[in-house]
Amino acid sequence: MASEQTIDGAATIPSGGGDEPFLGLLDVALLAVLIGGAAFYFLRSRKKEEEPTRSYSIQPTTVCTTSASDNSFIKKLKASGRSLVVFYGSQTGTGEEFAGRLAKEGIRYRLKGMVADPEECDMEELLQLKDIDNSLAVFCLATYGEGDPTDNAMEFYEWITSGDVDLTGLNYAVFGLGNKTGGHYNKVAIYVDKRLEELGANRVFEVGVGDDDANIEDDFITWKDRFWPAVCDHFGIEGGGEEVLIRQYRLLEQPEVQPDRIYTGEIARLHSIQNQRPPFDAKNPFLAPIKVNRELHKGGGRSCMHIELSIDGSKMRYDAGDHVAMFPVNDKSLVEKLGQLCNADLDTVFSLINTDTDSSKKHPFPCPTTYRTALTHYLEITAIPRTHILKELAEYCTDEKEKELLRSMASISPEGKEKYQSWIQDACRNIVHILEDIKSCRPPIDHVCELLPRLQPRYYSISSSAKLHPTDVHVTAVLVEYKTPTGRINKGVATTYLKNKQPQGSEEVKVPVFIRKSQFRLPTKPETPIIMVGPGTGLAPFRGFIQERQFLRDEGKTVGESILYFGCRKRSEDYIYESELEEWVKKGTLNLKAAFSRDQGKKVYVQHLLEQDADLIWNVIGENKGHFYICGDAKNMAVDVRNILVKILSTKGNMSEADAVQYIKKMEAQKRYSADVWS
Repeated sequence: MASEQTIDGAATIPSGGGDEPFLGLLDVALLAVLIGGAAFYFLRSRKKEEEPTRSYSIQPTTVCTTSASDNSFIKKLKASGRSLVVFYGSQTGTGEEFAGRLAKEGIRYRLKGMVADPEECDMEELLQLKDIDNSLAVFCLATYGEGDPTDNAMEFYEWITSGDVDLTGLNYAVFGLGNKTGGHYNKVAIYVDKRLEELGANRVFEVGVGDDDANIEDDFITWKDRFWPAVCDHFGIEGGGEEVLIRQYRLLEQPEVQPDRIYTGEIARLHSIQNQRPPFDAKNPFLAPIKVNRELHKGGGRSCMHIELSIDGSKMRYDAGDHVAMFPVNDKSLVEKLGQLCNADLDTVFSLINTDTDSSKKHPFPCPTTYRTALTHYLEITAIPRTHILKELAEYCTDEKEKELLRSMASISPEGKEKYQSWIQDACRNIVHILEDIKSCRPPIDHVCELLPRLQPRYYSISSSAKLHPTDVHVTAVLVEYKTPTGRINKGVATTYLKNKQPQGSEEVKVPVFIRKSQFRLPTKPETPIIMVGPGTGLAPFRGFIQERQFLRDEGKTVGESILYFGCRKRSEDYIYESELEEWVKKGTLNLKAAFSRDQGKKVYVQHLLEQDADLIWNVIGENKGHFYICGDAKNMAVDVRNILVKILSTKGNMSEADAVQYIKKMEAQKRYSADVWS
């Protein structure tokens, strides 16, 4: 009972002083017990609330010196004792991959490096880079579209273009990623290399140029094999030490993670698939219902799909000529096969955590997730692996001959390059095929996930006009499927995925998409005449153009002549949108010139029709300042068409060949000559 009295007494302590202590010893002890109990209860309840968060949070391997949101790359370099920074301008991930490889290799040459996205950095800090000893900035920059910088490098490009900063003391080198068939081969890298020198920077090594249409991997490794000795010579560094393969990410298996904290295919924001909210873009795609998915070919054994996507309620807008990007998923059977070859449990929950704690890129893809999700949604498992992947796979071979084969193909020796070309590229072997054929190579699945590039969205020219279809986007796509020299059947990731997305009754079938704006545009004045060259699915954007011009005519507006050069194999097999085109011809909206290459003994292509119509073409683009558009195959058709145009301008416009080439360049600058081509 004494305890009860004490508690009561403690509750009624007199406020006056005296000889008695404020609290007795027993009072203090009991009060401590009470406070401790309350604190325990409070902390335990809080811990329960926090447990789901803690169970999937990832602790860094070392103390991070700067916050991930800090855009000061100089601070990061100084805090971690680095002197090499590799910036990338990348649209498909290759530029970022090359930047990562260079930064990693810097360690061999006593240049500790970091990769940086110029969009996330304060690029004016380049003026301070000279304050760091032996500092070097490398730029891996892709040229995209009509000779433009990539989205993430646009601000930096505009800064050095319009600014007049003094970059004296900045050491730099540039490697470009481009495509010779596009007409603006490595324009961005070549310009940046020249501009940095004009601003006073010091070029450490000549600009490198990679051709994605040929063998960009060979271009890159050949360039960097000469780049590193030049760097060593410039900084007085002795040759590189022995190459050591270093993992960029560490594995953390997370069996305790709550299911609602696991990424299941989202691009960035967790639960963005279930909880859709605008704006929709590359990091937050819209789940678009497929309303129509029908076959366009009437025979011939090939398949071409006409797909209609609903963007109703998305707040996305498009113009004729824009692109729709779609995030595909890999084939389930290939994913399973890769899991078996790596002896993996594909349903294991894991995270890959960057060992460079100063990097803004904490994971190679959204984590935590399962191996199944990573291989299905996040990684390119059908791509042709680059040489650095073969080099790392070689370490897991138990058979010495197989190890040597992979190492040889990853080398820069002429024999190794030749073997890589024939055994990997020409044979179209992907990671699954390599592991099937190199039977002693059994890498851990987490390392494979680290090595493979990110699965990229696929872009399609929109084949509709928003004037006619404001809440629908139309896509025209040929199913990609072919037999390789090894007898395997390779299938296109996106088109195979789309082919299987057939709407069934009331059940909605959806695909994640976003709109990418394009410079491929109709003239602002509808009365301007246009010439469109689009064989095969190159017709896609022109279907949108013609829809729009028909819409304007139906409104009573004056519309200029619209001439379309279309080509396919046979009228009876692959003449896509035949009835629509014929209807536009009947209405007087379209002047159609069609080439059916295999309907007669001698093959006839759109190029032949253009040569025959020299007077018409000169009348449109020379005399009436019309617009000229090409869409389709960049490698042969687009090059041929441009050459024919030069010839027509020379003969009909009484120009020299050089003047005709300049005339086309002037047309490009005026947006009167536009190409939407692919190889």
